[in-house]
Amino acid sequence: MGLSTHTGRWTALQVMQDAPVIPVIVLNDVAHAVPLARALVAGGIRMLEVTLRTPQALECIERIAKEVPDAVIGAGTIRSTADAQAAAKAGALFGVSPGYTRAVGMACRDAGLALLPGVATGSEIMMAQEDGFTELKFFPAMQAGGPAMLKAWSGPFFDVKFCPTGGVTLQNAPEFLALPNVICVGGSWIVPTDAMKSGDWGRITQLCLDTAALKKAA
Repeated sequence: MGLSTHTGRWTALQVMQDAPVIPVIVLNDVAHAVPLARALVAGGIRMLEVTLRTPQALECIERIAKEVPDAVIGAGTIRSTADAQAAAKAGALFGVSPGYTRAVGMACRDAGLALLPGVATGSEIMMAQEDGFTELKFFPAMQAGGPAMLKAWSGPFFDVKFCPTGGVTLQNAPEFLALPNVICVGGSWIVPTDAMKSGDWGRITQLCLDTAALKKAA
């Protein structure tokens, strides 16, 4: 795709097209950030969503941005203008939000962050589209209707592409990725908490390599 030498801003579409899975990462220990990022990159996954769910998240983003140049670091759980600004300051290049508001959308634009806005209803999709967002995160995917909901949306929202996240596993990911309006999935299964706690980075790299079988259906 010619993105390996990318130096400018990323688009949401480029972030979604890079690999079949975007890892949803919750980091409680700053010491885990860099070795985890390196393990993921070694497994072919470089779009990394570190969620802003812990006090250490921003420092983790900053460490990865500085020390793992092959990673493209993003911030998840962006819920406010302040979140977007702090994420960009820490070095994030894209953002992911659990829902969508115009304030968050504009804040990410102003901060230079590509945004994957979270949606769970038709009205939210329309709000995001009004503001120019056509690549969206379907969240929480399984709880909000799963592949059946995405199939239903493919009619009225034929021009929207999705990254379903929430309850997605290695087992059900193929069903999502087979849908024409799905580009990639978001998942936490490739960053298991026990592997991080024990420093089993090789296991995480292997879990990434296992996702190669999830190549997007043509």
